[in-house]
Amino acid sequence: MKKTIFSLALGTFGLGMAEFGIMGVLTELARDPGISIPSAGNMISFYAFGVVIGAPVVALCSSRFSLKSTLLFLVALCVIGNAMFTFSTSYTGLAIGRLVSGFPHGAIFGVGAIILSKIAPPGKVTVAVAGMIAGMTVANLVGVPLGTWLGQTFNWRYTFFLIAVFDALVIVSVILWVPNLYDKSESRLTEQFHFLKKPEPWLIFAATMFGNAGVFAWFSYVKPFMITVSGFSDGYMTVIMMLMGLGMVLGNMLSGRLSGRFSPLRIAATTDLVIVLSLILLFAFGENMTASLVMGFICCAGLFALSAPLQILLLQNAKGGELLGAAGGQVAFNLGSAIGAWFGGMMITFGFSWSYVTLPAAVLSFAAMTSLLLYGYQQAKRQQASADAVA
Repeated sequence: MKKTIFSLALGTFGLGMAEFGIMGVLTELARDPGISIPSAGNMISFYAFGVVIGAPVVALCSSRFSLKSTLLFLVALCVIGNAMFTFSTSYTGLAIGRLVSGFPHGAIFGVGAIILSKIAPPGKVTVAVAGMIAGMTVANLVGVPLGTWLGQTFNWRYTFFLIAVFDALVIVSVILWVPNLYDKSESRLTEQFHFLKKPEPWLIFAATMFGNAGVFAWFSYVKPFMITVSGFSDGYMTVIMMLMGLGMVLGNMLSGRLSGRFSPLRIAATTDLVIVLSLILLFAFGENMTASLVMGFICCAGLFALSAPLQILLLQNAKGGELLGAAGGQVAFNLGSAIGAWFGGMMITFGFSWSYVTLPAAVLSFAAMTSLLLYGYQQAKRQQASADAVA
């Protein structure tokens, strides 16, 4: 089982580099085909749209094939998409490359989780899935800073060529270490959608979308922000991206430790509040190097501190449709990436300075917190109704 987890973690490592690696080379990407930085930021949105399209499609169609075959197809799409992005010279070609490379993202998480649920011993599934997800957090700590250094030292295309080659090696690991399994659901397709009749899952989807959009409205443009607003030189960006990646790793770990003492709702709502305050402070004190690093670190820690409690809340409210719920969570997460990058870019398009990307970011994060508070109100009202009915 350890080799299977390692293979899947390699896959999520490649996904993390592809999704987050573009932030560290955004200015180089913009200069190459001669486009604006907000237009280059749209490449983040195209990747997210690929995820939005791909996750539900694969979730509905994958039962016809073995899980291993589906996984091999998805990783092959990662290779093709990143290779297309590497060698494209037009805006359209770059956009298509990002769309293709994003298509398998959410589905790989879903298929990987199903595989681990079938081979992990009882009580070890959560640990196994956490091991798979760890690949993405390590990517932000090691892979993204490496990609930033490659882009600055040589060319941004080297970064994505490295990702394509790495994904090709992931295919080899899947062939060698992932067992050939099938997922045959006995429930009818229509029954899997029943959980969507309640408002609670929609509020969690909204919290996931707005929460990710809030951080991405700023983090998508972390490089021009740190250089233009905070006054760092290009040479510091590799270290800055490593610091942001460390925040993501520690945020994920802290959330896990707090889960034994506090409810998922309390952890998620409090985290969103911390992110809102951090973004406001980034706007106010972003010109101070120390303040920008500390607040940026907190925002990135919050992004991954939200992941586990939101997933738990989603699973608690998607009974009978867990797979579609997980796919919906990935759709909401990456739709948030697209929305955030667009809102942040629009501030520059409208002529504001880079410091102003934090304002729509704070508003979006506040919307995420509001969605969770509404969820809590809805749950309390439902529990009170049940208590009254018993009485």
